[in-house]
Formats: sequence, structure tokens, C-alpha cells
Amino acid sequence: MGQLTCMDASAIMNEMPPSVPGKNLTRVLSALTALLLIGASFFAGAWWGTANRPAVERITNILHKEQPANFADVDFNLFWDVWTRLESKHVDKGTIDRKKILYGAIAGMVGSLGDPYTEFFPPAETKQFQQDIKGSFEGIGAEIGIRKGFLTIIAPLKGSPAEAAGLKSGDKILKIADRITADLNLDEAVRLIRGPKGTTVAFVIAREGEQKPLTITVTRDTIKVIILETEKKQDGIFVIKLYHFSENAPDEFRKAVQEFRSSGAKKLVLDMRNNPGGYLTGAVDIASWFLSSGEIVVKEQFSDGTSDAYRSSGYQGIQDIPVVVLINQGSASASEIVAGALRDVRGFKLVGQKSFGKGSVQEVENLAENSSIKITIAKWLTPKGGEINGKGLEPDVAVEMKPDQKDNEDPTMDKALEILRGMK
Repeated sequence: MGQLTCMDASAIMNEMPPSVPGKNLTRVLSALTALLLIGASFFAGAWWGTANRPAVERITNILHKEQPANFADVDFNLFWDVWTRLESKHVDKGTIDRKKILYGAIAGMVGSLGDPYTEFFPPAETKQFQQDIKGSFEGIGAEIGIRKGFLTIIAPLKGSPAEAAGLKSGDKILKIADRITADLNLDEAVRLIRGPKGTTVAFVIAREGEQKPLTITVTRDTIKVIILETEKKQDGIFVIKLYHFSENAPDEFRKAVQEFRSSGAKKLVLDMRNNPGGYLTGAVDIASWFLSSGEIVVKEQFSDGTSDAYRSSGYQGIQDIPVVVLINQGSASASEIVAGALRDVRGFKLVGQKSFGKGSVQEVENLAENSSIKITIAKWLTPKGGEINGKGLEPDVAVEMKPDQKDNEDPTMDKALEILRGMK
């Protein structure tokens, strides 16, 4: 069988025609062409796959870049695509700081909410913020906020350098020193304004009634917050001017109530003009002098629609007296809470100008790498459900403030006294 096989193979070989050199070359070229096409197809496919895979996969050495499952309806490919293009094409690639890109992206994300009180703080700003909220500080003594997109003086504090220099409630701050304020958030502005005692800071402001911007220079000092002042008027009228809801405000207000009762006066003006607010606990405590026990002072409404109510402790002594409350555009936060409660529950008239409209609650949370975020978690509502934030309180009796009004003129107080004289 083996020989037969060999013989058969030999016969077959002998019967094959002799090889032709031209045909062999054609076969070799065809094989090479096929190999080149296969190789080209492979590399083209590899290139296409690389170019068209998600942008996030093209960025290396980035931790935790996976998209959370609950964000499935958001396509982050654009974000990573821009990041990739910056790193691959920017002319100064050597200066790119990935951490700065990250912080800037987070700040932009937070800023997109349009809420000036929700802010992201990188590590350095977090440290400064923690120092700021500890209490004593050196600066100009003015509360600032964002109103209709402008950095605005809510109110200069009583006896502060800001008040002495002539800054007023409602002034729009266009520049701090040489820095235009249009792109500043609140905490960036505060850091520019504050500084060592004895140094100066210049403001360019726009003021209602003034055709041109004004430049006002303020000398910084250690800020001492004046809480309140009292005054006895004619016709049995007593005035409590409440300037701030600081930590000691409840105790100071209790003393003012005792002074009112011993004065023999029968009617009261609660003046909260240019009061930028302060502690919620102080607002509830002070409102408790006017409201019965258990009555709602303010409601705190959360994002899920639920709410908490803060209620009066029902202090006795002045709950049945005639009261008029004074507000203006410098009345904000805690002062708006008290004014709203006294009108909603007791029907007290608000006299003056529309309040600022700062009625939200912020919570600070610590994040990784010593950074932090301040988030607005709730809004304040008056007892009847009126929203304070962004709207303010409209006065029951509006009093127009004239630009040329003299310092010894006070038409708002005059109107309050007129109203109280007509009440029994």
C-alpha cells in the first residue's frame, strides 16, 4: 500500500505541467496586495475605533471618571471631548493644570443654578470661609448680596466704616478697587472687601437718582455690631430700632421691652430698616414677644415639598399693644421673617419700602481634598405661605424716598407715628 501510494504521487507529479515564471510573479503580487488591504483595513478599523470611542476613554490617569448609573439620561461625552481637545491642541499644554480645570468645571456647574448663595469653595477658599464665620473680622461693615444680577449693598451696619463713608442700601457695586464685579460671586467679593484695619478699599457704585457712577473710598476697621437702640417719642410712642439679629439680639431685645414697659408708653414702632438679618433663632425669639405661644413665625420649605414650622414661645407683656413695623430695601433675611410673621399673624402694618428678598437657607458640606460646598436647601415662607426669597415684602403703606432728602428728615418714621396716633 505504501508503494502504491508513492507511485501514485509520483505519477501525479509527473503529469503536472512545468512552472511558468510570469504566473508565479502574479501570484506573489496578488498575495502582497491582499496582505496590504487586510493590514490597511485593520489599521483603519483601529483608528476609527479609537477616534470614535467615548471621549472619557481617551483621557488617561483620571480617577473616578465613570458616570453614575442614575445619570444615564445625561451624556457627558461633550464634557470629556472638550477636556480631550484642550489637552491635545492647546498651544500652552505645559501650563494645563488638571485640578484647576476640575475646580473650574465644578464652579461653573454650581453657578449655572443662578443662585448666588449656592457656591463651591476650593481648598483655599474653604479655609477663608471657615475663618470668616467665626465672628470678629476687619472690614467695612456692610452686608452685600446679589440683586437682579448686580452685587448690591443690602445695608451698611450701624456705626460702621461703610455707613460713615456714605455707602447706602441699594447701591450697586460696579468695581471693588480695580476689579469689575460682574463675574464675582459673593464670597469672592467679600474677600476683596475685607482687609486689615487702617487700609482702604475703593468702590465704584451706581446709585438710584445719580446720573453717573460714584467712587467711594472706605477705611477698614474692626467691626463691632450695634444690635439696637431705643427712643421715646411724644404721644406715648416708643421706638425700638433693631439693627441686627446677632447672637446677643434676643437678650438685648428683652432689655428693650423692659425699658418700653417702664417708660409708660402704650404704642410701639419696630424699626428694622437696614437690618440685614442674622440668626434664625433670634428672629423666632423676638417674634415671640408679639405672637401667642404656638403660632407660626416662619415655614421652612424643602425641595421635596415638605416643610417645617418654627413657632412662637409666646412671651407675655406686649402682645396686645398697637405696633407699626418699618422696612426698606436694606431689610433682609431674619428681619423679613419677623416682619412677615407680624403682618400675617397680627395684622401689623409694614411701612416704608419693599424689602430685599433674601429668604433662603444654606447648608455647608465638607468635600474631598479640603474643599466644600454651600447649598441652598430650603426657602423661607411667611405663616400664610408667602415666599420671601427673590420677592421681598411689599409695604402696606409705601413711603417714597427722595434723592435729595436731608439727614434730619425721616418721612417713613413720620408716617409710622401718624398711623400710631390714629390707633387706640
